[in-house]
Formats: sequence, structure tokens, C-alpha cells
Amino acid sequence: MVCDTLGAVIEHSELRIAVVGAGPAGVYSSDIFLRELKNKGEELGIGTSARIDVFEKLPVPFGLVRYGVAPDHPGIKFIAEALEKTLDNPDIHLYCDVEFGTDVMLDDLLRRYDMVLFATGAVEDRPLDLPGVGLDGVYGAARFVEWYDGYPDGPRDWPLAARQVAVIGGGNVAMDVSRELMRHADDLHAHTDIPDNVYEGIRRNAARELHLFVRRGVAQAKFSVQELRELEKLSGVQLVVDEEDFELDAETIEKAGHDKLTRQMVEELFVIRDMARDMADDGGVDYNGDPADRAYHLHFNASPTELLGTAGAVNAVRVERTDTGADGVMHRTGVFTDYPAQAVYHAIGYKPARAAGIAYDNRRTVLANDEGRILSDAQDGVVVPRLYATGWAKRGPIGLIGSTKSDALLIVGHMLDDLAGEAAAGRLAPDRDPASIDRLLAQRGVRPIDFAGWKRIDGFERAQGAEEGREHKKVVEPERLRGLAHGESR
Repeated sequence: MVCDTLGAVIEHSELRIAVVGAGPAGVYSSDIFLRELKNKGEELGIGTSARIDVFEKLPVPFGLVRYGVAPDHPGIKFIAEALEKTLDNPDIHLYCDVEFGTDVMLDDLLRRYDMVLFATGAVEDRPLDLPGVGLDGVYGAARFVEWYDGYPDGPRDWPLAARQVAVIGGGNVAMDVSRELMRHADDLHAHTDIPDNVYEGIRRNAARELHLFVRRGVAQAKFSVQELRELEKLSGVQLVVDEEDFELDAETIEKAGHDKLTRQMVEELFVIRDMARDMADDGGVDYNGDPADRAYHLHFNASPTELLGTAGAVNAVRVERTDTGADGVMHRTGVFTDYPAQAVYHAIGYKPARAAGIAYDNRRTVLANDEGRILSDAQDGVVVPRLYATGWAKRGPIGLIGSTKSDALLIVGHMLDDLAGEAAAGRLAPDRDPASIDRLLAQRGVRPIDFAGWKRIDGFERAQGAEEGREHKKVVEPERLRGLAHGESR
């Protein structure tokens, strides 16, 4: 207990924080909040004790790491292990299978928690504004990613009959989608956690030629070096580039060198150019020198302008050659080429999800916020006390998973400062009983899945994988996930 300057006694019960979203942004923020509170809480006069309850609409945690990144990323399992270690903390309580806005509302949380942090992700594609987008065979990347990642509410089957496919986009999701469309099923089965339905689907994949279209130049793409290195190791795939795309002027090269990540990306793209030369010179081989049975064309300065179709189905992409200056400004050339494609995927960005009762900034496609503090309105709004946003909900779907840590540090700093400025040492919620949320959910017939429930799911998935000589095999059916979590099925 501490005394304020008036001599009144303030009891230091633990702070109570609700986090909506159990992906990287929510988990990192929970960890950083506890650490920063321990380091600064006494100095700020708010104590060092807190309970964080993390709410997740899906039956399992980890969001983007489990359901938004291609299964063949080698570093993903290490990120998942780090997130799991954070959740295995007695001060953090996991509530999976609890949907904000349906199972629990904003008023419910504000009554029971001193602050609410939104770390919701993105579930929808940004719309593609091109003639022909409504043709059959045109897909947003989000649904395809849901399919190959086994998203609980995603599709279980995917049409993969097209021999020629096109992907539109200049970022990591476009690269993921392209890579999975070119992968051999047995390679994925041996080294990833894909479920049986995805393995069977990719095994029947007819794609033999893929064109990835990036609107701007080599120096303006947004690929990570890791993505490019994974592209370099696709068995049975010949890489094809346009040599003209790599004729960069001195100003462009100089500007690219100012940013470390851009410089590394450009250097790696030149490695790919050299590989493509060797593959062509050797008669159409893959990176191992073995005959390739599929070709991956990587186009820069290529802006799709129209999707062409016959009988209601896409059959080609019309692409205009562009010219991109060192300043990143793209100029049209009026030179068009039609590329045959019976399936087109667009990966031009996601739209972060809305949250019930929270203003949405349609221009930036984020929850309305000022440096993470939620606003009453996207236009000239005022800060709404006790509400915050982090990760994609705050800044949009940009940056790598690690970028969420810098967001978390900023937001947690705001939260601690704001708590310190409140009376009663920031103990703002009127209902301070930790069991109150459990009673509320039980009254509504909601059965949360806690960390122990997640461990039961994970144990089962590992056992299933071991039977096939794999580390892990993902369960996809939501009811089966729930049964495993509650110890009711195998």
C-alpha cells in the first residue's frame, strides 16, 4: 500500500489489462507491458503487479505466425516457440475461442479491466481495382493463404487446375503465394505442418508457368531477403527474369544503398538474376542443375491494367511496361503485353479488421488512433481514455513480424504514462474480481480455451506429425480443435 500526497491510502491491487488478439502483436505487447511495469511501476506510482487477459477469436493462439505466413518459412517455428514461452506466464491468461464484439463487448471489458489494448490482425484483402476483377479464376491472396495454412474457418478445397497463373504484388505475401503455387507437394509434406487436404490439393496442382508482376522497379520492391533466399531453392523450378529490369541507374543504386534492408534486397535480387542466367544457359534447370518442369517469371516495372476473360473466366493479364525513377515515382510507357493466365491472385495488401465500438480510419485502413491511442473519430477525433491499438490495428499491414516489438514499446509507454496520471494509481475498472470475466463467459455459454487447452492441441498435432516422420501436423477443423482443447476428443 502507498499513500498519496493527501494521506489517503490507496490499495495496490494488481492492474488488470485486456488484450484483444493473441498474435505476435498482442503477445509481444503483453510481455513488454509486464517487463516495463516491473522496471518503472514503482517510480510511476502504479506498482509492479498486473494480470493480463488475452482474448482470441480463434481456438488457438499465434495469429499471423500460424495462419498468415507460408508453412515453409524455416524461422516461423522459432517465433512460435518464443510466443508460447511468453504465454506460459502466470500473469498472462489466455482466452481463445472468445470473439470480441460477439462473446464479449467493449463495456464488459471496461468494467473489468483498467485498459484495453487491441492487437487485432487483418482478414480481408485490399480490393483490386482493375477491369475484369470479377471474372472466375481471380482470387485474393487472403483466402488462398487461409487454405494452405489450415485456417479454422477457411476453405478446405482450392481449385488448382490452371497451368498458367499470375500473381500481382510486390511484397512478401505475393512471394509466399507464388512460391506455394510452384512448390512440389512432397517437399512441403516432408518439411512443414501442412494438413492432408492441403497436401492433396498441391499434389494435384497443374501450374507449370507462373508470372509475378511488380508494378515498380527492382529497388522499390518490398521483399525480405529471407523470402528471396527461399525463392532461390525451389526444386524443379526455373527462375526467369527480364535483364532490362536490372539496368539500374547510378542514382537509383545510390538511393537504395542508404537503407540497409533495401540494399540487401537489391543485392539478393541480383543474385537471382545471375541464377536465372545460369538456369537458362544450362537448358532450363533448377537451382540444383536438375531439369525443371515449371517456370517462375519475375517481372518488375510491370503494371497490370486489365484482366481479360472468355465466357466469364479469366484467361490473360494485360500488363503495361512502366518506368520507375530513383524517387520511386512510376511512369507509364504505353507499351502493353498480354500474358496468358487461367488463374490470377492479387496480393496488394490486407485490410486490418474492425473492432465493435471502435472508430475505423477508412483512409489508412486501421483502427482510428494517434500513436496507438484510440480516437473517437478518424477525422479530428479526440483520444478515448483507456483504449489502445498496436501492430496492424495501429499502423496497417506493413513491416515484418518483428516490427510489432517497436510498436509494443511505444504503446506500452503510453499506457504506463496514462495509468500514472490517473487517480487510485490507475485502478480504473470498478469490477476488480479476476474471476468476474469467467463467470460472465460461463453465463453466456462461452467455453474459453486456455493455455493448457492449447498445449493439448499442440501435443496432439506433434504426435500426429511424428507418426509420419514430421515434427508437426496441423489440425484444421474448428470443432476438432475445441474437442482436443477440452479433452473431449482425439
